[in-house]
Amino acid sequence: MWRSFWRSRDRFSLDELRYLTEQLAKVQIVNEVNKDFVIEALRSIAELITYGDQHDSSFFEFFMEKQVMGEFVRVLKISRTVTVSLQLLQTISIMIQNLKGEHAIYYMFSNEHMNYLITYSFDFNNEELLSYYISFLRAISGKLNKNTISLLVKTQNDEVVSFPLYVEAIRYAFHEENMIRTAVRALTLNVYHVGDDGVNRYVTSAIHADYFSNLVTFFHKQCVTLNGLVSGAAKNPGHDSTSTILAAVDEIEDNLYYFSDVISAGIPDVGRLITDNILQILIFPLLLPSLRIEAVDELQIGAMTSLYLICCILHIVKIKDLANTIAAALFFPVEAFKQNSESKLNGYMPGPGFVHESQPPGDENLNKVDTGHVTVDVANLSSSSHIHAAVIAQNGCIGSHLCLREALLSCLSSGDDALVLGCLGLLSTLLQTKELEESMLDALGILPQRKQHKKLLLQALVGEGLGEEQLFSSESRSIRDGIGSELDGYLQKLKEQYGVLYYSPEVETSPRVHRFQVLDALVNLFCRSNISAETLWDGGWLLRQLLPYSEAEFNSHHLNLLRGSYKNCSSALQQEIRGLWPDLLITVLCDEWKKCKKAIEASSPQKEPKCILLPSQKSYYNDVIPSESSFAAGERMCELVKLMLCHVELHLKGVKSVIFSF
Repeated sequence: MWRSFWRSRDRFSLDELRYLTEQLAKVQIVNEVNKDFVIEALRSIAELITYGDQHDSSFFEFFMEKQVMGEFVRVLKISRTVTVSLQLLQTISIMIQNLKGEHAIYYMFSNEHMNYLITYSFDFNNEELLSYYISFLRAISGKLNKNTISLLVKTQNDEVVSFPLYVEAIRYAFHEENMIRTAVRALTLNVYHVGDDGVNRYVTSAIHADYFSNLVTFFHKQCVTLNGLVSGAAKNPGHDSTSTILAAVDEIEDNLYYFSDVISAGIPDVGRLITDNILQILIFPLLLPSLRIEAVDELQIGAMTSLYLICCILHIVKIKDLANTIAAALFFPVEAFKQNSESKLNGYMPGPGFVHESQPPGDENLNKVDTGHVTVDVANLSSSSHIHAAVIAQNGCIGSHLCLREALLSCLSSGDDALVLGCLGLLSTLLQTKELEESMLDALGILPQRKQHKKLLLQALVGEGLGEEQLFSSESRSIRDGIGSELDGYLQKLKEQYGVLYYSPEVETSPRVHRFQVLDALVNLFCRSNISAETLWDGGWLLRQLLPYSEAEFNSHHLNLLRGSYKNCSSALQQEIRGLWPDLLITVLCDEWKKCKKAIEASSPQKEPKCILLPSQKSYYNDVIPSESSFAAGERMCELVKLMLCHVELHLKGVKSVIFSF
């Protein structure tokens, strides 16, 4: 047999295919003696069938007539070696991937041979065999359409009751090998995008819906792992820690893009399943509490990681209900989301809400603030930042009585540079999230003027209400001075569907007050001396987006704060003329002004959310470079230039129109 196998023949001929098939049929058992022949025969048959599909239809007609697929299955049953199983899976994968004719694919999927191979008990202790098996499943999924998928499912009363390809694939959805996970996800997307109603009902049925909750649970673990890397990098910054974080971030974002791709398939129940699982497994028990709770066990993460993850979810996972529910949740304090008694507050003390000193006219009821143990008379304070200072001095941190939205704003006045960058990132992401209702943005106090004008213009064009009057009115720039019906609906949903029962008085507050609070927090941010210039550039971008819509809330106190901060920056920069780098001052001014202008006038913030997680190189250099060195002096000069330019840009582009009103 060996001599006849290796005799000279026309390689790409029907006779060759016939010969190989006949020789393969003579094999009664596959062992170490004849495995090489079987492997070569399988490989050659795949090559010939692929050739025939493109050049001669008689090749595949012979393949069907002799039922070679059944012969493949028989060979697998009598095989005693893993290498034959490997070759068989590779052979069929190659054939499926390269066959172009619909008739050929239809035949390959018929006669239950494919389902038999899918459910066959391979020895997956061999990792290479598992990789070939997953590639085989993925190759099948690549040929799925509404016609071929019906050959791989079993139905009863017009309902799909069995789908081995999908069920066997998702067993390995969380395998430790990333390539296997990626292949399984590609397979599931191929299944979802077929658009078969019966299959869609099958994959979202109660018995298989666990796949979506398991996806979020797996993602939850990745988030905790990422937080460990971020915490480690904060203690030992360096290139290795940064690259490790970036690799973990890439995997995190790949997971979220997979969620987005699944949703884009258009299966009605999938969006609801993903929304519910992200909220109940990730957002409510982990991310929102982590904005204010100190990590006490391996299930808790830091505020910076939480801010990054919320930004990514809003940016990538385009689900309207998810985005608006997250936004509505910001009106509640952390107590609403605590899941067990093991989570402890980081020294926070309960109490009612707070407001700022320089409040808009007509809100006399906000003149005094009860912080739980300290009553602050806002009329006697020169800056609203003193409120934060009073609360922090009393409790050692931001009070837990603040709803999450107010806590974010309070961090702008009292948090460190990294935390400020994270809070600005979340506010900017919310502002740019197209899935958020405009009334939700208005309630948060971050509705930009362009969106308000767009809605009023549409109302004016169709003759609705007072759209035209409000559009051209200098006194009215809000949709209405109250909480929108959309927010009411999502607050009710939080209570009824997700059991968030804690009541927050701030929910009843006017959007005008909320706009004022955001504006006030941003203005106070520019008066801080311990925040980096590039972080203030991000704050300048946000202020520029909001200020035209919040002109009524911008008062003389804010103007004085900005003028004072501008003068301080100007004086500090003038001192640099007598410093070590006066000859480079003009060059640095010209270069940095272009960057500053681009950052503040851009359509979106220049920094990606992942920047929130990366350790500060500046603090690293400060630890290893003496402060009296010329390098440190040059860094200080550049930082002062950036700060000065930020204030100049704000005056030129952001507050100029408002200044003229004073």
